[in-house]
Formats: sequence, C-alpha cells, structure tokens
Amino acid sequence: MDQSQFLKGVLDVAVLAVIVRGEAYGYEILSRLGDVGLEGVGDASVYGTLRRLEQAGHLSSRLAASDSGPARKYYAATDSGRELYASGCAAWRRIDAALDRLVEP
Repeated sequence: MDQSQFLKGVLDVAVLAVIVRGEAYGYEILSRLGDVGLEGVGDASVYGTLRRLEQAGHLSSRLAASDSGPARKYYAATDSGRELYASGCAAWRRIDAALDRLVEP
C-alpha cells in the first residue's frame, strides 16, 4: 500500500508534532517531516493542513521578515492544538498496538 494513503489519516498529528516542539514555518515543517522519513508528504497537503488547523483554532500564526526572500508565516500550537495533538497521539498508540498484534507472526 502506498504510504501517502496512511499519511492522510495522521497528517494532522504529524504536523502538530513538529509545531508543539516550537514555532515553525511551512517549509521547515516539510523538511522536518522528510527528515524523519515522511518525505512522501506533498507541499499542498501540508499547507492545506496548516490552513485547516489554523481555521479550526488549533494553530496561531504570525508573519516575520526573512533574510532570504519574502516574509515567512510561523505557526504555533494553541491550547486546543496541544489537546488535539495529545488525543491524536493516544489514538495512534492504540492503532499501532492493535496492528502490532495483528501482523506479528
């Protein structure tokens, strides 16, 4: 199965995992996801996720000048974003444990 199908269900948690550790901008989030092995995540998916999470109140953002081009939009997790991250992590752990039991020989 294509990894991108799995990522659709957990992209919110993956993006929040980067942001709860500290404020980050879009390209930085993409890079961090790639660094941990999620290089199959597309730009449009991440930026769409950021917009959706911000509109839902899970992220706040600010624009900051950049030395290397246009201003960057930095995202930070709100209280509800941290709660969504915690519940997403708990759900992931339950799913991971269940799959481990199913796929073990």
